[in-house]
Amino acid sequence: MQDQRASQKDAYALILEAIDSHVYKPGDRLVESELAERFGVSRTPIREALQRLETQSLLTRDGRSLIVASLDHSQLSELYVVRGELEGLAARLAARHAAPEEVKVLRDMLDADLQLVGDPKALSRANRRFHKQIHLASHNRFLVQQLDLVHRSMALLATTSIAAEGRGNETLQEHAAIVSAIEAGDGDAAYQALRDHISKAFVTRLKLDAEAVEAAE
Repeated sequence: MQDQRASQKDAYALILEAIDSHVYKPGDRLVESELAERFGVSRTPIREALQRLETQSLLTRDGRSLIVASLDHSQLSELYVVRGELEGLAARLAARHAAPEEVKVLRDMLDADLQLVGDPKALSRANRRFHKQIHLASHNRFLVQQLDLVHRSMALLATTSIAAEGRGNETLQEHAAIVSAIEAGDGDAAYQALRDHISKAFVTRLKLDAEAVEAAE
């Protein structure tokens, strides 16, 4: 029974990571047998993982097939509104509760991420780790759970806004401002810095989507 639960968890995590890393993009069809072969997992845990992802609205039905869901403009806007508020709250709480060691980890991340500016995919992964560290530093398990749900939905975005020209450097500057506010114990400043960071990312996302529509016409 324990091995079965582990395989279910592994199958879910493997598919979710593949979506998050854009191995599977919005609109891509997920086939049970192909996933089982790719990940070396039996079809039963794959089937259960797909059902779980469909329940979480990360997959949707196209006839009898399951495909990776996509976000329309309204859903994207709603997601960024919720993300901005929750992320801002996490930063505010981190300013109150983060241990010196947690702040040091954030500082070390900033230093390491400077080497990744020319690699959008690597910087995007580092960005997720940075935000997760702030979530944990909030020391509020219920907030962390809600942010996990939000970031799970972020996996449905086909591209990362960090890939936009100049956005990598801007992102790191914004991260630095967030960490400085947390380190100073200034909850209001930390909240605002992170809200501003999410707002700028959203503006970049909208511009990228507009450019993609124009290119397709």
